[in-house]
Amino acid sequence: AVYDIAGFSPDGRFLLVRRLLPPWSHAVPWWRFASTLEVWDAEGGAVATIASLPVADEVPIHGVPVGPREPAWRATAPHTLYWVEALDGGNPVAEATHRDRLMRLSAPFAGQPEEVFRARHRIVDWQDGWSADGSTLMLTEHERIRRWEYTWLLDVDKGTSRLWFDLNESDSYASPGWALRRPLPNGRWVLHQKGNAVYFAGSGASEAGDRPFLDLRDMETGAVERLFRCSPDRYEQFVAFAGDEDRFVMRSESPVEVPNYYLATLGGAIEAAAGEATQALTRTPITRFEDPTPELRAIEKRLVRYQRADGVPLSFELYLPPGYKEGTRLPTVLDAYPLEYSDPSTAGQVRGSTRRFTRFAGPSHLFFLLEGYAVLEDTAMPMIGDPETAYDTFVPQLVADAEAAVAKAVEIGVADPERIGVIGHSHGGLMVANLLAHTDLFRAGIARSGSYNKTTQPFGFQSERRSLFEARDVYIQVSPTFFANQVNEPVLIIHGDADSNPGTLTFQSEVFFEAVRGSGGTARLVLLPFEDHGYRARESVEHVLWEQLEWFDTFVKNAQ
Repeated sequence: AVYDIAGFSPDGRFLLVRRLLPPWSHAVPWWRFASTLEVWDAEGGAVATIASLPVADEVPIHGVPVGPREPAWRATAPHTLYWVEALDGGNPVAEATHRDRLMRLSAPFAGQPEEVFRARHRIVDWQDGWSADGSTLMLTEHERIRRWEYTWLLDVDKGTSRLWFDLNESDSYASPGWALRRPLPNGRWVLHQKGNAVYFAGSGASEAGDRPFLDLRDMETGAVERLFRCSPDRYEQFVAFAGDEDRFVMRSESPVEVPNYYLATLGGAIEAAAGEATQALTRTPITRFEDPTPELRAIEKRLVRYQRADGVPLSFELYLPPGYKEGTRLPTVLDAYPLEYSDPSTAGQVRGSTRRFTRFAGPSHLFFLLEGYAVLEDTAMPMIGDPETAYDTFVPQLVADAEAAVAKAVEIGVADPERIGVIGHSHGGLMVANLLAHTDLFRAGIARSGSYNKTTQPFGFQSERRSLFEARDVYIQVSPTFFANQVNEPVLIIHGDADSNPGTLTFQSEVFFEAVRGSGGTARLVLLPFEDHGYRARESVEHVLWEQLEWFDTFVKNAQ
């Protein structure tokens, strides 16, 4: 048999098991194979069958399978099983007053399961939300249309529930972070609390960049006490508590200081502005790591903010090569990945930090810095609109985003407008191909592991919920293969020869390459043996770096 779940109940008396069943489908991923969900005793004897589920090969676009899903033991009870079930047939566009419900069943697992909570929207997070008191469960549901999240506190013994907080899923500035957990003596994990408050840690996105924090959030009042917040001139983050809640391990770094770990000790209360730490902090070094690549410290980073033509605020991180002289125009590489948002205010939020220590890893585009290029990192490429129709304007918004970024890089005196290249991976590869087809902003492009013909994914892609048959023109408009005859800049197309991502199978690059080349364009196709959607082998990484540098040196840096 093939098992994907096998976990003992907290008291060790029972075992929750899910067996995957043949025939093995080639139409769906393994987690949608036919299966049985069972409870066994500690000796492996069958106690009960919770559900027998067929292969989930008819799940609606962005939907969920019917029947029990996400089964788990309650961490604070001896042997009570919980799971989630869809009430809308798993169909996110079906009319329904409630979409999910939380169910439970206790030993001897012979009766009917009991409904604990009905959710108006899809339940997305609950398994690790048990509080130390045993009966409180933190549960989050997601509203698809608004892209909104609601976090509830349930008392599963009393059958009560109340909303704790809610927010736009894309609102990084308002994000509460993530709840911290601690282990019980039996090895189960529960919320890490101080009295009736839960510890939260987060990345702390702000207009000045990320400033990680540690908070206490009261479960009754919702009041938040900020215990720690990273200083503006460094990047520091909570790692884990050290013995008690007054001490924790902290990771600290800056653009010129290698990350090291410190024992941070919280002290007495201090006066603080809104959003800043309310307790004093002292630190003692734990590690003294040295910089393995001191030559990279000469790289300069800046946060650059600007606006799209329609007023949407945008930003990118500008990396400047070692020895850069102010005012010198450089060959420039723009890296980006398009993301979807419901409104301009969240699309324009700054994410990331220029205060981090620079490291290069894998086939990173940052290696261009060592060859005298400037790099626009994390260039904002938002797609803004109703989740149902955002891709109707994908290409025009992509063009507007790129035009704004290029204009700003030229305006500040860094980018040479005649020597700019664009690079992207996966959905970023699709971005590269579309920008080359629909603009003349770039001298050349590098598209890695992308998807260039969305009609081969007829039942949705990214956040697009409509099928090909409902939005045929949209599928075609976002697919650069249909516009390959307009790609009049050189494009390097790289793909893993064993890409298992259903949306970016290797043939996507093969067909796009033939379409560009057959239309008279300049294209090179590089297939990496045995590589998946990302590239792992040292030989592959080094080869990709060589290909990228050669391509932009030829068609961007030394363009005639």
